[in-house]
Amino acid sequence: MITHFIFMSSSYSLGTRIALDFIVKEASIQEELRKNLNRIITECGRDVSISTHMIQSEDETWLSVCKADHFFKDVKVIEDVDTFIDLIQKDRKLQGIDVAKYILSKITCTQLKLQKLVYLCFANYLCDTGKTLFTDKIYAFKYGPVVDTVYKKYKEYGYEAIEEEKGDIDNEGIYEMPAKSRILFAEDGTGKIVSIEKTLKEYGNLTARELVDLTHRKHAPWDKTYKGKEREQIEVQTIKEFHKYELI
Repeated sequence: MITHFIFMSSSYSLGTRIALDFIVKEASIQEELRKNLNRIITECGRDVSISTHMIQSEDETWLSVCKADHFFKDVKVIEDVDTFIDLIQKDRKLQGIDVAKYILSKITCTQLKLQKLVYLCFANYLCDTGKTLFTDKIYAFKYGPVVDTVYKKYKEYGYEAIEEEKGDIDNEGIYEMPAKSRILFAEDGTGKIVSIEKTLKEYGNLTARELVDLTHRKHAPWDKTYKGKEREQIEVQTIKEFHKYELI
């Protein structure tokens, strides 16, 4: 029998669980395993979700691992530690679309309302923590701040409600949990969820028109940026300084 020591995590970009598979042939590998685990935690963050498993199978192949325990079926084996770390680090950063999907799992929105809520989630988290919620640039359009990935995905809906992330199943969590898990996996995931929930509680019941009026207030970041032409970037520092004018 062959002993396998396995590190596992999730890759949202690949849409699957990922694993590093080490063959345990001698006791000295324990030090190598310890070093690799410490490196993953150091480079990816101490709050990253990593599980470890030891299993015996008939040979050194991953197929034999899957035969020994179906838990490992459909897991993608990564060839080296560097690639494993790169995949996790990529998922530790959010895009605006990740926040949008979470919002849509809880609230039915038009794309206009969604844009404003995603922006306000970004602004609140930024002002509370000094850190960015997601990596997207934010632009000043005619009707307020626009987040790039959200605009590209949902612009075709126009003034119609976006239903695809929510569906019509009333079971709480069936659409929310995948979107929530994606955010929780990110750096400071718990803090980001708490901040997003706080923002939705404050602004989620406002209409799209009311949210536009809010972001159009004099001295607010949009007002400081918009010059009559779209795709003027609203700088992070501008949001830090002037988001206070958008508070309810």
